[in-house]
Amino acid sequence: MRAAVVGHVEWIEFAEVDHVPEPGEIVHTDRTFQLPGGGGAVAVVQLAKLAGSATLFTAFGDDELGHRAERELRELGVDVECVFRDEPQRRGFVYLDSDGERTITVLGPRLGPSGADPLPWERLDEADAIYLTAGDAEAARHARRARALVASARALSTLEGSGVELDVLVASGKDVGERYVRGQLDPPPRFVVRTMGAAGGSWETADGSEGSWESTPLPGPLVDVYGAGDSFAAGLTYGMGEYGDIAEAAKLAARCGAACATGRGPYEGQLRLA
Repeated sequence: MRAAVVGHVEWIEFAEVDHVPEPGEIVHTDRTFQLPGGGGAVAVVQLAKLAGSATLFTAFGDDELGHRAERELRELGVDVECVFRDEPQRRGFVYLDSDGERTITVLGPRLGPSGADPLPWERLDEADAIYLTAGDAEAARHARRARALVASARALSTLEGSGVELDVLVASGKDVGERYVRGQLDPPPRFVVRTMGAAGGSWETADGSEGSWESTPLPGPLVDVYGAGDSFAAGLTYGMGEYGDIAEAAKLAARCGAACATGRGPYEGQLRLA
């Protein structure tokens, strides 16, 4: 399986706390760590664990954190194709509370690849499955070279007007930042998937047919859910490339999301296929 992600990376600082502070409250922690994160990073690492390898097409800030993010993603087993932009690397701060929930603050604009960037876009001709989280319209057209193209609803501004037909759009039934309304994209996606976390989720086709899946029990104790949604999307992408069937892809995706939630941060618990 040849898999890739066209998307973004954020440098994330995590703080483990008992609870997220109320307005005006001060909380303390001595449990912190830092990792490359964001939808593109988490998804490509999960895809590499499923497929044996995966390539990330992205842009980093040309500063210490941008170069560190690139190095650490390579150390996580990712093939990175990138450019460095003359601006700060996008960062994020995440509270991980005692209930396993994550609360995220993002600093700076999203950095995604442009179709005009000097990247080896021709490599995407060989891709079985690609997940898109960020970029411009031309980058989305390059991504469409894959046999199966899945995209995050957070990439809607990129996709609108691009003329790209998605195989699957991953939206949320809970997060207002990941909503999709029928008619936003032309042509419409073949499938729109709406996730509901522990409640599972549903999908609908362009002609209005519907289906659903149930959540997968966690394979271990809940640690934190940071990256679970992006791991789900990576599993869905792999499943569409490998099986070409939305029901089977959703089952694998649910396993990926559940596994991720049992590890500290986005990568420790991610699913590997035997």
